Amino acid sequence: MRVIEPISSIMSTNIIALNREDNLEMAEELFKRHHIRHIPVVKEEVVIGMLSYTDLLRISFADAVYDTDDEVDSLVYNMFSIDQVMVKNVVTVASTASIKEVAEILATREFHALPVVDDGLLVGIITTTDLINYLLKQL
Repeated sequence: MRVIEPISSIMSTNIIALNREDNLEMAEELFKRHHIRHIPVVKEEVVIGMLSYTDLLRISFADAVYDTDDEVDSLVYNMFSIDQVMVKNVVTVASTASIKEVAEILATREFHALPVVDDGLLVGIITTTDLINYLLKQL
């Protein structure tokens, strides 16, 4: 009989999160320093949004045109708030959800990461990379 593991067995629990009052420069610094692509936005420990590195790239399109990337980033990032750029109405999963259930959500909804929430509080994050690493261990 096949055991269906809960997502808690492979999710990341070392959570990097932002508050809506943080700025986009700080977000970019966190993406780069921690080599991550998705950051939950929280109010206290409750998820209110999700910011992806792709969201930042969308608003900093000028980077491809100018040589002074830092100046352009600062200028563009100061024009927007995290609240304006983040995805709201985030789909979340419980830590008890099965790996299969989460894989189905990620595949059908075309997400690349989901916050893991228990009793309304952020407890982890699961990404497509986590699922790929899980699959590689199975082979």
